[in-house]
Amino acid sequence: MHFSNLSSSDELRVYDNILETIGKTPLVRLNRVARSAGCPIYAKIEFLNPGGSVKDRIGTNMITEAEISGRLKPGGTVVESTSGNTGVGLAISCAIKGYKAVFVMPDKMSQEKIQLLRAFGAKVVITPTAVAPEDPRSYYSVAKRIVAETPNAILANQYHNPQNPHSHYLTTGPEIWEQTQGRVTDVVVGMGTGGTISGVGKYLKERDPNIRMIGVDPTGSILLETWQAGKVPDDVEATTYKVEGIGEDFLPSALDLSVIDQILRVTDRESFLWTRRMVREEGIFCGGSSGSAVAAAVRYAQNLDPECLVVVVLPDSGSRYLSKVFDDKWMRENGFLEINWGEVSLQELLETKTGPGLVCAPLETPMDELIEKMKEYDISQVPVLNADGTLGGIVTEVDLLEHMLDAGHDHSKIETISAIAQPAEAVFSVSASLEEALPAVMEGNVILVTEGEHPVGILTKIDMLDYIAGRN
Repeated sequence: MHFSNLSSSDELRVYDNILETIGKTPLVRLNRVARSAGCPIYAKIEFLNPGGSVKDRIGTNMITEAEISGRLKPGGTVVESTSGNTGVGLAISCAIKGYKAVFVMPDKMSQEKIQLLRAFGAKVVITPTAVAPEDPRSYYSVAKRIVAETPNAILANQYHNPQNPHSHYLTTGPEIWEQTQGRVTDVVVGMGTGGTISGVGKYLKERDPNIRMIGVDPTGSILLETWQAGKVPDDVEATTYKVEGIGEDFLPSALDLSVIDQILRVTDRESFLWTRRMVREEGIFCGGSSGSAVAAAVRYAQNLDPECLVVVVLPDSGSRYLSKVFDDKWMRENGFLEINWGEVSLQELLETKTGPGLVCAPLETPMDELIEKMKEYDISQVPVLNADGTLGGIVTEVDLLEHMLDAGHDHSKIETISAIAQPAEAVFSVSASLEEALPAVMEGNVILVTEGEHPVGILTKIDMLDYIAGRN
């Protein structure tokens, strides 16, 4: 029996391959996070593209152009320096069309992005973040070297490829115009390669020259100063920042500075806290650069007239930042989240300790042997273990000293610590909070931390001080 294929149809949402589903992303009004805005703000949800980001739009176009021009031949390799999202957009096309893919990424990028690219069968090369673009170790330089060393390879070159902004001129810009019925007055876009703001800005300003394009630049990037000066200033240097996918340490030729009306700077902390707000208050699971854009959009819109209509582009999904933006521990360690001591577990505190692990001793351990062990490890207390490895008590140097000074006791060389082991007064589970344990520490106790019935660590006053001081 022969079955015919379904006809491709936008109306019926039936497509011949996944590339045909790119674009046509929705606009969603922001409500709770935008209460202070003077006008409506709508988010362009780009993470609903099949590869999960706005970069899907440019990936397929850059490969198609390379095929048409003859630069990319069957069996070829596509190489790109990327923060991750452009790599995914390219990887989708490579998977469908049978090309190999190699992506070079700075080491600050999330593990989720690396794993995602590898899931598509791509090779991922990691390079240092804190190096100049011209440094041979930079991800730009390494990508160029790989192309030079690989037969039948091309550099997608999103930073300088005209197909980058052209993709947004053909798709993103027209979509925003149509979805707002031509009512859009302001568009807020994070800037990295500059392709999105350039392509969208070119299209929209052709339709209405009064539309304002607002760029978003992270603290540490040089794009704001470059736009102000019209070129890269000699006295400006980029510094490191944590947000991914936006900001640059050079001027990409894909960025058309002339379409930009204003640039707002956003800190890492603002970016990540606004990202978390978007999830918790709007139910929109977006990534860190989306938080940057929303923070800037709300700030910008506070002084706009009610008849204005702002569109903010959300580049990607929060699923790529679960180990960073949505990890309280990572946020606290980087100073982006105020510490709630009630949420800091003793397990987390133990993980910050340096030096030897927990030193324990069985009940049958001779006293002189324990003394030698305490001298060796420079410790003043040792948990005592029962025969089954469970906690039997604790012995401190004070217990040993008092025992040795007891004139009424006839000391033996073979006597064991079972004679002096004391019940541990302050025993807490690894899941207990620092807040719960602090009163016991203030009373002068050493904290013995257990997992089940087995000791796993000891915490002293100085351990607590080290942890708290290091996070304030």
